[in-house]
This record gives sequence, C-alpha cells and structure tokens, in this order.
Amino acid sequence: MKIRAQFAIAVLLTGLFASNSIYAQQDSMKKLPDVTVTANTNVSKKVQDYFNAHFKDAENPKWFKLNQNYLVEFITADLNNHVLFHKNGSIIYHIKYGAEQNLPAEIRSLVKSNYYLDYKITKAINVLQDNRNIWVVNLEDSKKYVIVRVEDGELEEVSSLARTM
Repeated sequence: MKIRAQFAIAVLLTGLFASNSIYAQQDSMKKLPDVTVTANTNVSKKVQDYFNAHFKDAENPKWFKLNQNYLVEFITADLNNHVLFHKNGSIIYHIKYGAEQNLPAEIRSLVKSNYYLDYKITKAINVLQDNRNIWVVNLEDSKKYVIVRVEDGELEEVSSLARTM
C-alpha cells in the first residue's frame, strides 16, 4: 500500500511539473503584429523618385505595399534585389541575392580560408541596413551544410547541419 501511495504522489507531482512547464512555455509566446501585403500598389512619388534615381539599372520591378511601407523586388545584373522603403522615401533595408561570383574578393577569401576551404559556396546574400553591410553565405561539402555571416571582417558560423546520405 505504501508503494502505491508513493507512486501516486510521484505521478501527481510529475503531472504538476509537466503542466507548469507547458503553461510557462505558452506564456512566453508572443504574437507578431499582422502584416498586410498588397501587390501592384500605387507607390508614393517620393519612393518612386528615390528608386528611379538610385536603381537606374533595375529590371522588372514589382511593387508591394507592406502596411505603410513599400517593398520592391527587381533584378540588377545577375542579382535579385529586395528593397523596403519607408513611405517618406528612405530605405529600411536592401537585400541582394546572388552566388559565389557576387561576393567581393575579400569576403570570398575570408570565407574560403582555413576551415571552409573545401566547401562549395551555394548562395551569397548581402544585407544593407542601418549603415551595416552583412554577408550571409551558404556553404556545403559532402558531410554538412553551413551558414556563415560576415560583418566588418569578422566571420561567424551561424548554423550547420549534417547531410543525410
């Protein structure tokens, strides 16, 4: 009888700990604000003028309205670009999507040095925001995938994932 009582108490305590843990996890969830995206929207004159002045070689621009801001997707040379503008015409961010040949020589050299020498660069993404110039580079070899970030000459491994054979 004593063993059954101890077992029952252990089960009850385990249940209480589990329910508190689940409840705590639910409390920490935060809901992001809704974003409204509208395609082919009328772009403000300030935004259109800035875009035309600074991205003269842009091909096939596609405009979207994200809440009060404007997103334009376009191609320059062999890069896909996404630029998000405030409604007043200033840039929030500019992202360029490319490949190894789009990396500046010093960034490529840093990425391919030592540890990642035998890795293939599969994607190079350049993020320009708030006077920051960040490169996110996807790499792979026969054993794993790696994502590195380069900013101000510093290389940081963001994540790695083993390849399944």
